Amino acid sequence: MPLRSVFGDPSGTASEQILSVLRAVRRHLAMDVGFISEFVAGDRVFRFSDAGAAHNPVVVGTHAPLEQSFCYYVAKGLMPGLMQDAAEDPVAAQLTATREMPVGAHLSVPLRHADGETYGTVCCFSFTPDRSLTTRDLATLRLCAEVVESILWKSRDAAREREAKRRRIAGVIAAEAVEMVFQPIYRTADGGLAAFEALARFPPSLGAHPATRSNPARERPASEGPDVWFADAAEVGLGEELEFLAMRKALRALPALAPGIRLSLNLSPAGLASPRLAEAMAGAALDRVVIELTEHAAVASYEDLRAVLEPYRRRGLSLAIDDVGAGHATLRHVLDLGPEFIKLDMSLIRSIDAHSGRRALAEALTGYGRRIGCEIVAEGVETEAEYAVLKGLGVTRVQGFLTGRPMPLEAAAALPLSAAGTWERSSVG
Repeated sequence: MPLRSVFGDPSGTASEQILSVLRAVRRHLAMDVGFISEFVAGDRVFRFSDAGAAHNPVVVGTHAPLEQSFCYYVAKGLMPGLMQDAAEDPVAAQLTATREMPVGAHLSVPLRHADGETYGTVCCFSFTPDRSLTTRDLATLRLCAEVVESILWKSRDAAREREAKRRRIAGVIAAEAVEMVFQPIYRTADGGLAAFEALARFPPSLGAHPATRSNPARERPASEGPDVWFADAAEVGLGEELEFLAMRKALRALPALAPGIRLSLNLSPAGLASPRLAEAMAGAALDRVVIELTEHAAVASYEDLRAVLEPYRRRGLSLAIDDVGAGHATLRHVLDLGPEFIKLDMSLIRSIDAHSGRRALAEALTGYGRRIGCEIVAEGVETEAEYAVLKGLGVTRVQGFLTGRPMPLEAAAALPLSAAGTWERSSVG
């Protein structure tokens, strides 16, 4: 099994760690050159290299037949792992590398799979002989090889997990296996239904996560939240595809909702800046659509984002900033993008009736929103006491389990336009 199948395409961090370990052991042993090789299809390929001088004869990526390399003979047991002077060994003396590099003192330790198969070596050599080298130095290099093996195996596992995520998410996208549910948003002034937020729901995992079946300690729950799916998609480069799949499916539901009811859709800054946005928005009644800018990613250029949004907002599209109060990025979004809606994060709403600090911050944000003409939406409202405080502070809209859980489109379309639940009867008026 070749080295590349052990660590795949190593992450930058893994490569940096390996090179750091190699450099440290080379310096400790006072060698001129250190390298890590791989055995591939009868060749020895240099994968990592470090040298103490400007001239480094070991160039990463170059290769030669195994039979012409020290690595091969050491791995086969035909050459000692420690040579104080390579020219004194009968096998090494016959190799052109001994003269051309040149190789004086040489230390080499095989890299092996769990089954004992050799897939490469960690080596250090000096250009001149070194009579001070001992078996303790070889043991130090062997320890270095064990560290390198550990890094490679971790990198391989990470690459396999990433690929499993990619296949899993790509399969969901190809099958359009995302279901949309709709959570109602009510006005506090009259208890009337104002909008729905479209939320993505994903199919449950079949047992353990595909990338973790060999590692029970890393098994994931059978049902994962949408945040995990979108984070995984972004990690493997499928974030936009998944976001716009959810957006397309949500917008198909808009005609089924009562006229005048708005639909709120979540989109990242990258999604807003994507050329896919125009296609997704084509034909949509933009005066009924609210884009919620998610807080989790930074905005590279607010000027560019305003320019992208401007033609859509001229046609009636509204902008909401999600999770305000949960991090400083959301406040920057509010200041630089001038949204129509500010959505207070549920962490700020939780037990607000009993928490003076949360109440003070919510009041300040609500007052600010009122001064700039924004609607203030409280997310995650779960109790009548929370609702009463929020209404008293001037919050204009509420959303949460108290007023309605996310529901299928059929149930959302059948909701009455005026609230008639116990929360409304006991808290309004």
